[in-house]
Amino acid sequence: MAISTADFKNGMCIVNNGKMCTIVEFQHVKPGKGGAFVRTKLRDIKTGRVVDYTFNAGTKFDTVRLETRKMQYLYNDGSDFYFMDPNTFDQMSMPAETVGDTAKWLKENDEASLLYAGEELISIEPQMFVELECTHTEPGFKGDTATNTTKPATFETGVELQVPTFVEIGDVLQIDTRDGRVIKRV
Repeated sequence: MAISTADFKNGMCIVNNGKMCTIVEFQHVKPGKGGAFVRTKLRDIKTGRVVDYTFNAGTKFDTVRLETRKMQYLYNDGSDFYFMDPNTFDQMSMPAETVGDTAKWLKENDEASLLYAGEELISIEPQMFVELECTHTEPGFKGDTATNTTKPATFETGVELQVPTFVEIGDVLQIDTRDGRVIKRV
């Protein structure tokens, strides 16, 4: 479906120069001299890069319908990751390259959001907060009470993070998947 710049809304997905982009923000400008135009900030869906564009008023674009599907992560067999729709119990697999860095936050039976543009899978988003068990870390030293000191730790999904010195093997921590920060010990 084609729309013009007059129909822009924040969050809308359009095709610009062959790339799918979401509109982050836009502003219609009517200068005293010359034609009206629209300033926009567009986020490339595949790369996540935000770029400023200016379009003449009335420019036409194709829109893309975005759909988010909640899926349950089941397991991976080394080359593919398997997900299940919790409503229909349909299962699907996707290659590890498609899942990418998101794999470090996926734990069996956790829910993930799959973003589709039409029928094409665009991205996989893990839950905002996950609870992971620490599988390896060096022991903390008694009396090491300096504030904000950290040490490396490995978790059950294979992700390595900096954690506070009081964390021990077997501790379950709540972690923010957006930046890898430890929120609390569970």
